Amino acid sequence: MAFEQIRIARFRNIEETELKLGAGNIFLLGENGQGKTNFLEALYCLSYGNSFRTHQDRELPMHGNSEFLLRAAWSELNSPAQEQISLRYSIEGRKEVRLNEKPLTDRKELVAHNPAVVFCHEDLAFAAGVPEERRFFFDQCAGMLWLEYIDLLRFYRRVLKHRNMALKTDTFSILDTLDEQLAHYGHEIMAYRKKLSQLFAQRFPESYERVSRLGTEVAIHYVSSWPEEASVSEIIEVLAERRSKDIEAATSLSGPHRDRWIFIREGRNFSTFASTGQLRLASLILRIVQVHLYAELSGSEMPRFPVLLLDDVLLELDVAKRRRFFSLLPEQKSGAQAVFTFLPEEPWHEYADDTTIVYRVSDGRFSREEGL
Repeated sequence: MAFEQIRIARFRNIEETELKLGAGNIFLLGENGQGKTNFLEALYCLSYGNSFRTHQDRELPMHGNSEFLLRAAWSELNSPAQEQISLRYSIEGRKEVRLNEKPLTDRKELVAHNPAVVFCHEDLAFAAGVPEERRFFFDQCAGMLWLEYIDLLRFYRRVLKHRNMALKTDTFSILDTLDEQLAHYGHEIMAYRKKLSQLFAQRFPESYERVSRLGTEVAIHYVSSWPEEASVSEIIEVLAERRSKDIEAATSLSGPHRDRWIFIREGRNFSTFASTGQLRLASLILRIVQVHLYAELSGSEMPRFPVLLLDDVLLELDVAKRRRFFSLLPEQKSGAQAVFTFLPEEPWHEYADDTTIVYRVSDGRFSREEGL
């Protein structure tokens, strides 16, 4: 799917506008702080119902306003059939998402319609940050590939919250019941994560080497907190054996919320000795693999790509790596749509063709560049 047009009103610093977006590549040119990233954020909000930059919706309205409206149409590129999506945040602090004029009660439904993958500087945490950051990425990826994973993770977190509360308040009598539920949901999560690990193992090392040219493989290993091949009953036994330590710590010390994902090169933890540039590239390749996995597993006859939102990430790559990175992006004839942000002095002309839509962005205003 691809965005065909968008209307933005009272969102961040963007002046109220309606823009045409029906192209495979859309370039936003402008200095920092002019509204390029805010525009990507608007597209992301329409894809998922929330921002990739903040959990606080009240931060999104334009300064001096308490509400905003986003509305867009999307379709398969060059297809007359369109779907309508809108997101309205009201002065009362309520958020309403409508798909084809019908209110959505669960935003996970959006994942099945027109998901987006954002490439941004904060993604470095997926390669260089704490285990929670890496789990966030892989959970996000699994939720895109298998919608049932989203509910599974919700159920697990709910039980985990109750179990931790029981441990904190000495309500030990309910731990047996909670352990059964935690083991059940956790076992299913582990199965999905193992499947996801295999998919990344097939794609990440080759893609990373293609751009980095390190000469040795960088692989990703999934390390589960519970024994990887344990059954539900065996996990319940593990929880029982470790209960005294959980009670002492007043929290659950094992389970999928403690799983890790590790980058390995030449038998060592790559994240501990890689350069910032190498880790930055690893985070970009994670996103590339996520994009292609979604296309391959989307269930449609032809690969169906998410919308790619690339926020100044090419600045981190030298010229040669940048060209090799571009070779990993979906081809335009695949129907994929990508929205890039560039500083004006960057060589964006090298990546544009006569189908590319280019907007210059200044102080929240967008003007279309003609005659490429």
